[in-house]
Amino acid sequence: MAGALSPATTLRLKPFYAVRFFGHYRRPIKVLNPNFYSSYPPQLPPAPYLSRRRSFCSVVSAAISSGEAVERPKFENIEAKEGVKTEKVGEFRKRLRVADIKGGPEEGLDRLGETLVVRGWVRTVRAQSSVTFIDINDGSCLSNMQCVMGSDAEGYDQVENGLISTGASLWIEGTVVSSQGSKQKIELKVQKLVVVGKSDPSFPIQKKRVSREFLRTKAHLRPRTNTFGAVSRVRNALSYATHKFFQENGFVWVSSPIITASDCEGAGEQFCVTTLIPNSNEGGDSPVSAIPTTESGSVDWSQDFFGKRAYLTVSGQLNGETYATALSDIYTFGPTFRAENSNTSRHLAEFWMIEPELAFADLDDDMACATAYLQYVVQYVLENCKEDMDFFDTWIEKGIINRLTDVVEKNFVQLSYTDAVELLLKAKKKFDFPVKWGCDLQSEHERYITEEAFGGCPVIIRDYPKDIKAFYMRQNDDGKTVAAMDMLVPRVGELIGGSQREERLEYLEERLDNMNLNKESFWWYLDLRRYGSVPHAGFGLGFERLVQFATGIDNIRDAIPFPRTPGSAEF
Repeated sequence: MAGALSPATTLRLKPFYAVRFFGHYRRPIKVLNPNFYSSYPPQLPPAPYLSRRRSFCSVVSAAISSGEAVERPKFENIEAKEGVKTEKVGEFRKRLRVADIKGGPEEGLDRLGETLVVRGWVRTVRAQSSVTFIDINDGSCLSNMQCVMGSDAEGYDQVENGLISTGASLWIEGTVVSSQGSKQKIELKVQKLVVVGKSDPSFPIQKKRVSREFLRTKAHLRPRTNTFGAVSRVRNALSYATHKFFQENGFVWVSSPIITASDCEGAGEQFCVTTLIPNSNEGGDSPVSAIPTTESGSVDWSQDFFGKRAYLTVSGQLNGETYATALSDIYTFGPTFRAENSNTSRHLAEFWMIEPELAFADLDDDMACATAYLQYVVQYVLENCKEDMDFFDTWIEKGIINRLTDVVEKNFVQLSYTDAVELLLKAKKKFDFPVKWGCDLQSEHERYITEEAFGGCPVIIRDYPKDIKAFYMRQNDDGKTVAAMDMLVPRVGELIGGSQREERLEYLEERLDNMNLNKESFWWYLDLRRYGSVPHAGFGLGFERLVQFATGIDNIRDAIPFPRTPGSAEF
């Protein structure tokens, strides 16, 4: 493993370039309040839940008079001031899910004989002469709960009346019994069934397989399919593991703004936020002549809502740096936007970014943290989403479990951009995009390096030419490169991009000038270099690409619930 080698360990992998392994990311020691542990954990009041209102239970209470397997909370009348009667809010309890019933090593056999309630949506209905089989799924896992209903069960008339069809939502009470089928070990013998919501015959997702392109037009219903249900659960697991990793390592989560006046990447691909154009509530047409202008004919942004040009952010990094120079280690995790008119399977106009910043850190620290993070979240998914990962391995990308296991277990290697270009030039393969020093590596180059040159091992390329990188990256002593890195993984290519930030004021000001960026817009960012500047580094990870990497889904539009792309903002 990488942790067994020091950061300086060098391996001559081939005669013309050098590769280095680097060590574990180590959480820095921080000063704690000596009285901290005496008062930890704090005694918090129980979390409030929903106020008592017309809920599911009250809607179907007439049909479900016997209650559920757990005792209902009792409400106690209390005399309030002026004689007004109030009621206590009931206790919130975690609901029993299909995953709770069928999960575990015994797959539900330890619950035989128990009377349980399940709620969910019908996947399939198979009616036979004396019994009806209903497969119900509540989204908690890939598996359905097979419910076996005889004619003596309460609510069987709803089967006879044709109210139970694919897509309908049901409330079912029954007893767990051993299954006679081979696909599952248990099933639910139905005692009572209630149709909570009927499903129209036009429900577009039936048992037959449909294309993912079609499902993108039904994004409000596609989570009910096996594929998108599994993607959603893995996405949730990756999100949870992300917070868990950073919190366990002493990072502070910072909420970066969505509206900004600066362009972090300097590429100009930003969505403008303005109130100068009348919105839909104001009605009428929106003539161009209504937009205020200056004497020169330009848009008068001083009359806009923020008094200047404002945009949707492309990154939370710059704001994150401000908090890293006060709290030491922070991370942001939120939506970002890019107005790149691209309709490829790799681009979204709206996506989520994970962006940690480490104070008192250099590029080696940054690479170690990125490596530790990726291995942590991948291992978490492998351990906690086994059923979904087996599904992906069978139906989406054969071998994905082995590929992800390699990421967890194999050493990550690093090499310089210069050596990577030399490797590509000597490759016995023709690329669509020519390679030369100073070019921005394309996906085909990145995938060749990680998949073929290094046999599926994750690779970090460092020290890129400064002319193809952002203004905030620290210049190296050679004057030609910056302390930047990209992490390449099989099948995806670049997954993480990071750098050591330029902490020297004069270098940063010169870089802004050379790139024709307005220093006045970055006055606060420059202040960080005036008042106690420190070496610091960070990286950015597109969350949807991570979801793609972990699931094998080939189109990024299927890695986010509601994709935003050029010409498409439905749902």
